[in-house]
Amino acid sequence: MDAPVHIKIADIDVRDRLREVDASKVEALKQSFAELGMRTPITVRVGEDGLPFVLSAGAHRLEAARELGWLEVPGFIRDESKLDSELWEIDENLARSELSPADRAVFTFRRKELYLLKYPETAHGGDRKSSGQVGQLIDRQERKSFVAATAELSGKSERAIRRDADRGEKICEAALRLLRGTRFDNGTTLDKLKKLPSDVAQIALIEGLKAEDKRVAAESKQARAHTQKVKHAVRMTIAAEIAKRGRETAPGIIQKLYPIIYADPPWKFETHSEITGGEKGAENHYPTMEFDAICRLFKEIGDPATPDAMLYLWVTTPMKGRAINELLPAWGFEYVSEQIWNKVNIGTGYQVRDQHESLLIAKRGKGFSPELGDAAPSLYTQKKRRHSEKPAWFAEQLERIYPDLPKLEMFCRDPRPGWDAWGYEAAGRAVE
Repeated sequence: MDAPVHIKIADIDVRDRLREVDASKVEALKQSFAELGMRTPITVRVGEDGLPFVLSAGAHRLEAARELGWLEVPGFIRDESKLDSELWEIDENLARSELSPADRAVFTFRRKELYLLKYPETAHGGDRKSSGQVGQLIDRQERKSFVAATAELSGKSERAIRRDADRGEKICEAALRLLRGTRFDNGTTLDKLKKLPSDVAQIALIEGLKAEDKRVAAESKQARAHTQKVKHAVRMTIAAEIAKRGRETAPGIIQKLYPIIYADPPWKFETHSEITGGEKGAENHYPTMEFDAICRLFKEIGDPATPDAMLYLWVTTPMKGRAINELLPAWGFEYVSEQIWNKVNIGTGYQVRDQHESLLIAKRGKGFSPELGDAAPSLYTQKKRRHSEKPAWFAEQLERIYPDLPKLEMFCRDPRPGWDAWGYEAAGRAVE
């Protein structure tokens, strides 16, 4: 075999290929070429007119090189006819295992046409030897029939070769191309198509199958959405019923159970100076609690959360790390997300000046999620008012998302209608 030479990509004609290039294979080759180069040269033949060369084998390799910006590729130049070149392309593809049934039908029938043109004496078996070479095996198979030679080349049975050739002969090329890349590219569909009386009927069948597939997919999507809504409603009902039954174990201070808990603990902060740092401290506005005492709270008052529950916990930035890593596990919850309150006005601080506060969102068990489209935005902006007072907007979102679930607000200032409240500043509906 002659040594490969460098061929300009711009000089290669790639029209009239039986098989379109697969973008995913091109991407895989690009990665390999960028690292290792092209190790398997392409094959071209001398062009009759127009461009100097016509591609015989290596369409994916050539496209990968083109997309990488290469100007030349290594290749073998064959002085052969268009018929032999097309046979070479077909043989290279039939020797591979990844061809779909539609591709096999196209290649096998076209190979039959070309083979009989080149070796007409083999149409009925034949035993005469002919000159010339096609691919790597044709020179050894010249006295064999098309079926026998193609079976040996591809590794398929003679029965499979006859079947594929029959499909390719009776199904129009347009229909076979429509099948490629669809879930209908299978033997069952091909056998239905070959029995239809016309090209129009074959194309109509495929278009109908694809349209039905889209309709079923749309209905399945709607059914999944409906199922999710039903499951969501069932979970909400179960959670509400559990909360209604209350605690069935040993009684504690809080007897009821809640699937939604909204808490704003009175964090105690260390100040740099009792004289200058305590002026605006929380202790001047309400009793505060040590961090460890807040962690023990559920054990002391009776765990108020249902087995599946959501906790919405206000934290300032200095307390956020410990709240996620220590407090949430102590209360039996797992961090999942958070919302941010932008206070607009800049406050005090040591490393940075405070301008926001976080509402941690945590779950127990499976927790709950808003229905599609109901989720609240992660950022809300409102100027701060009284010390530690949170915007009502955040509680309103919970009322909107979970309208039928019992809710408990811990460390509550002003109880909201429909909520139970627990805390030092609660003035109504306090939980007993």
